[in-house]
Amino acid sequence: MAGTSRSEGRIGLLNGIAAYGMWGLVPLFWPLLKPAGATEILAHRMVWSLAFVGVALLVVRRWAWAGELLRQPRRLGLVVIAAAVITVNWGVYIWAVNSGHVVEASLGYFINPLVTIAMGVLILKERLRPVQWAAVGVGFSAVLVLTIGYGRPPWISLCLAFSFATYGLVKKKVNLGGVESLTAETAVQFLPALGYLLWLSAHGDATFTTEGTGHAALLASTGIVTALPLVCFGAAAIRVPLSTLGLLQYLAPVFQFLLGVLYFGEAMPAERWAGFALVWLALVLLTGDAWRFSRRPKKVAAAQTVETVPLAASTPPAAVDV
Repeated sequence: MAGTSRSEGRIGLLNGIAAYGMWGLVPLFWPLLKPAGATEILAHRMVWSLAFVGVALLVVRRWAWAGELLRQPRRLGLVVIAAAVITVNWGVYIWAVNSGHVVEASLGYFINPLVTIAMGVLILKERLRPVQWAAVGVGFSAVLVLTIGYGRPPWISLCLAFSFATYGLVKKKVNLGGVESLTAETAVQFLPALGYLLWLSAHGDATFTTEGTGHAALLASTGIVTALPLVCFGAAAIRVPLSTLGLLQYLAPVFQFLLGVLYFGEAMPAERWAGFALVWLALVLLTGDAWRFSRRPKKVAAAQTVETVPLAASTPPAAVDV
């Protein structure tokens, strides 16, 4: 029994590393889709993602949730909101990567946990522990430093962080599995995306049929690139502790940051290093506090949970939909 448990844990850990590793390396993929623009790539991602997950669910025959969802207008409305928010997130990320802003995009996913906590306080009226307040304060200071460094607020980072935090909040309310949620959201996105692609084709601006078979295959593979990490994440989420997933989630922005600096050669002047250092300090504080809280005796933790269970600490780290 213990051997089986350890084996399951290893499988979960490998799946978690694979999921966050793929999300971390995805900046290498989007430039391959040029000369397609960000909006065309986004539309193909929506269309082909639905095709991929739809076939997968047909194979495993997991469709009971769809009927239940259609009978619950409130949840269906939340799915529409989630689809709209993740559309913004995907579109901004693709544009950022293909426009030479990989480092700034990675910052968005570094500060996402801090934004999630801030939203928990402002929207859900949650109370924070002192260390969490300190982490949010340090994160706010980092944004100010980066604003000075960039000569403007880091709009790409803030847009990605706030859109993904909103997406996580809505998904918490919908309470669907990763693949099922992606299916529902891309079903909402499908007709507008397909309509846009047909409009592009009618005006002679589509690249799907004009740039060769290889380019068309790459655009079609956006469905696999979107869904495969989610499958691995789902396998990890049921096998490894929440604290482990909380640490693994930082793999993706770390890989993205390293790619931006080392592979794409993006500039990192001193003030940007200072801003990122403050963000990393905030994450160290946040992660250390979460780890310490999770290790406390159950009775003490339960007593404190009555006071507050912050959104970021009470739910598994969301999959990084980039």
